[in-house]
Amino acid sequence: MTSPLCLLLASSNPGKLREYRELAGDSPAQLELIPNFDDIPAFDEVAPTFSENSAGKALHYSQFTSELVVADDSGLVVPALGGAPGVLSARYAGPGASDADRVQKLLREMKGKEGDNRCARFICVATLARNGRALAIMSDFTEGTLTLEPRGQAGFGYDPIFFSPALGHTFAEASHQEKNHYSHRGRAFRKVLELLLSPSISLTLS
Repeated sequence: MTSPLCLLLASSNPGKLREYRELAGDSPAQLELIPNFDDIPAFDEVAPTFSENSAGKALHYSQFTSELVVADDSGLVVPALGGAPGVLSARYAGPGASDADRVQKLLREMKGKEGDNRCARFICVATLARNGRALAIMSDFTEGTLTLEPRGQAGFGYDPIFFSPALGHTFAEASHQEKNHYSHRGRAFRKVLELLLSPSISLTLS
């Protein structure tokens, strides 16, 4: 029987923890939030790339525990907008804005754009670290197009306007299982798990 593998998520968000536990499925990975996360000095995600923010966050929070830490940074990239919202996806409509506010701002920016100009890509970079040292950085993405108006009640963020050709509907219209299978975060995290659990890869975890 495979021994449990403890991973601490660099977040205080129980919703994100639930998503990661669903992604881990029946693997031996056991995910928990970093204890007393809100008492730890916050990491300021101001780098210009997803990779730098993900790695910086993992390195920062792994200094406060002896366990393995996984941190991610993700967002929506729209080529027709020069890559926006990009790393600013969560802050696209300004401080205190809701998901609906961000969606509406993006739809305004996309007004008049058609065809390939509505192509978009969700990107996620996940970093595994321990004791202030990065052990692995994994990334993945999922392609889609932006709808003209929100569709669906599930999900969060830009899910209501991200149409996945593979699913035939938006992420907000997808079940948890569907979204986890095709999502950028699911794909990136499965790469982390594959690395950790692969007997053919030697990874120093101490």
